[in-house]
Amino acid sequence: MTDRALTRAPVGLSREAVEGISERLNEPAWMRERRLEAWSLYEAMPLPDSKAEAWRRTDISGLKLDDIAPQLNGHAPSREGKASDGVLFMGLAEAVREAPDLIREHLHSLVRPDELKFRALAAAFRFHGTFLYVPPRVEVAVPLFGATRLDQAGTGLFPHTLVIADEGSKVTLIDRFASAAMERQTLVSGAAEIFVRDGAQVRYVAVQEWGSNVWDFGVVRAHLGRDANLASLIVAFGGSLTKTDIESQLAGPGASSEMLGLYFGEGTQHFDFHTLQEHLAPHTMSDLLYKGAVKDRARSVFSGLIRVHPGAQKTNAFQVNRNLILNAGAKSDSIPNLEIMANDLRCTHGSATGRLNEEHLFYLMSRGLTRRQATQMVVDGFFAEVLDRVPLPDLAEQMQQEIARKIAEHDGAAAGSQA
Repeated sequence: MTDRALTRAPVGLSREAVEGISERLNEPAWMRERRLEAWSLYEAMPLPDSKAEAWRRTDISGLKLDDIAPQLNGHAPSREGKASDGVLFMGLAEAVREAPDLIREHLHSLVRPDELKFRALAAAFRFHGTFLYVPPRVEVAVPLFGATRLDQAGTGLFPHTLVIADEGSKVTLIDRFASAAMERQTLVSGAAEIFVRDGAQVRYVAVQEWGSNVWDFGVVRAHLGRDANLASLIVAFGGSLTKTDIESQLAGPGASSEMLGLYFGEGTQHFDFHTLQEHLAPHTMSDLLYKGAVKDRARSVFSGLIRVHPGAQKTNAFQVNRNLILNAGAKSDSIPNLEIMANDLRCTHGSATGRLNEEHLFYLMSRGLTRRQATQMVVDGFFAEVLDRVPLPDLAEQMQQEIARKIAEHDGAAAGSQA
């Protein structure tokens, strides 16, 4: 059984629409009450303060929430992959019925509705979602796949992924989010909550390929137990505006988190990533590498924080953000930060932003390459550091193809401007 597809969506965002979703999904009373509590929070909370540090580089003054209606029909998430040995892999609506105790304990416990107006909105109107539970000491040998498609302009889509990897388990989940170009403003507010229990290993990949006019506000937050390991990869290619928080809470001794990111902006796209490596226990390790390219008048923002709490001695934490600007008019901001409250640790952070070097291109073109081929070689080399760390060849190839498409459009635009 999968999430139901509805043929009629309530008009606008309202309490009646929230109640309608819960009724049509045949939810228990406790879930309905949670939705209504989130709706009350949404009504009471203001939009984020544009002067706050986390928001001052991303302009959302053009967001028109009053014009949005929740998307309840169209394509529900598809889930592919083997689920055996007690593994539960299904839609969240189904999981509320099939695994209510797990859902009650974990859903919105990492990403709370009271954090932000967009979080409350998503908790109230969540319809599509993916649930994955892996029992203790079970290893899922092949990657599992979730795919969510947005197909109605002017609507709001609120996907939610909930992953629980029990003690000593191992799993890979790849989430893909896509749409065609939208003729008017369309909203996405989603979340992923990832619980990595003691000794478990999780690889989580989120690939965003929204069409134009999609405004995306998301969060990926993970909680790691003792000796747990999380490898995350966040990929962003589409949308008009994307603002995502990516956070790892290293709560158990020996926990480790690899955080990779790759983004490529064109036109007037705006990408804003805020990352948090939160070390709560001793002998933990985090390693972050985010790399992005921008062209035309696109802009990227990266703000990363390593926070080491008191008592989190013997922490090893590394953070690197690098950006490549392909032409004048594009812009990248990078703000690495440290907040250290322990004294026996090793932490490094850094950022670098550079422009496409015309001398390098000239050298390669003098060896017989076209400008497009030379640009492709430089950009491929720039992103190779991330792609080489992704042990999923098919996914890496798909990312390289999308990068090549964006470069080809850049090459065409450059040729046109020189004509």
